[in-house]
Amino acid sequence: MTGAAHEPILSHMAKFSIDLDKAFSALADPTRRAIVSRLCEGPKSVSELSEPFDLALPSLLKHVRVLEESGLVSSEKIGRIRTCKVDAHALQETEAWINRHVSIWEKRLDRLEAHIHRMKRKN
Repeated sequence: MTGAAHEPILSHMAKFSIDLDKAFSALADPTRRAIVSRLCEGPKSVSELSEPFDLALPSLLKHVRVLEESGLVSSEKIGRIRTCKVDAHALQETEAWINRHVSIWEKRLDRLEAHIHRMKRKN
């Protein structure tokens, strides 16, 4: 897999890997997962986001910034109100990666189960 023909594919794979790394790193924190969950319900202002958390506003904003840097969340400031929303595409890419791996493991477990049944029938 060398040569100019494969460079765009490798470049895309490297970028995808970096994006995925950022997404999983951001989602490693339970507060950020909770923020994403709340934003899946719809866009919210930072003050609305902060309601269920026992965090100072600057601390919540740090979490929002990490989510923005990961690409999972975007925000827009209009006047004095910053509104956050989930980037559905970034979540879909993360979900697709997880689903591919779940599928691989399900197939492996199905083969293991079939093997166990064959072994039981032999005995």
